[in-house]
Amino acid sequence: MSRRVPLFGVVAVTQVFGMVVALVIAIARGEPVPAGADLFWSIATGLCGVVGMTSLYRGLAVGRMGVVAPTTGVIGAVVPVLVSFATEGVPTTATIAGIVVALLAVVLVTRAPGHQADRPSGVEWALLAGVAIGGFNICVGQLSGAGQFGPLVILRAVQTVILVALIVLWRQPWRMHRTDVAKLSVIGVLDMLGNAAFIGAAQVGALAVATILASLYPVTTVLLALGLLHEKVTRSHVVGILMTVVAITLISIGTSG
Repeated sequence: MSRRVPLFGVVAVTQVFGMVVALVIAIARGEPVPAGADLFWSIATGLCGVVGMTSLYRGLAVGRMGVVAPTTGVIGAVVPVLVSFATEGVPTTATIAGIVVALLAVVLVTRAPGHQADRPSGVEWALLAGVAIGGFNICVGQLSGAGQFGPLVILRAVQTVILVALIVLWRQPWRMHRTDVAKLSVIGVLDMLGNAAFIGAAQVGALAVATILASLYPVTTVLLALGLLHEKVTRSHVVGILMTVVAITLISIGTSG
């Protein structure tokens, strides 16, 4: 969709629909309105989220999905783990090995030319998206656990306000056909449910493990890009993508041990 519809329109519509559905669910569950520290971290999560999602969608639109998705996933997984290392001490051997494999995977995936040499890799957007999504994950880990969908309403509202301001101030294109809005509404709900599941996982288990396992999503993106968009990948791309799975597995083993 981000290749067919204006980028800011894609992100704005998905966030609005996600916010509305999250609000309905939060009210139905009787969740409290985030306040105090939860309000602060919800806003911070929204700021990181708008940068991460906009950069990711931009990378998917102008670059190769087989590069952008794995790179974003690995960076988004490594950043929270590195922060936990800085605050909690020296990592295990398995985790260190996972980080090394992750970095090698990023290099391998982004350097392989593939069969789409005429299209840029989009790696710069993937790196920005990965760092921002890593920040998103870190902020989620600071929530108290008083609510699951309440914080989603706040962070989606923050993202919507920022996007609308950027559209107005920078005069960015955003208009689209009604059929596009319908499709984007589905994407927005799926995105919101994914975030809700991640928040729930972080509340009941270790943030590092939840982050690593959630970062497996690029595998699905790449497979769909191959099957639906007929993107082509070289053996180097395949090895790099598989290495991201190995890296995530090693980090997961190291952080849960």
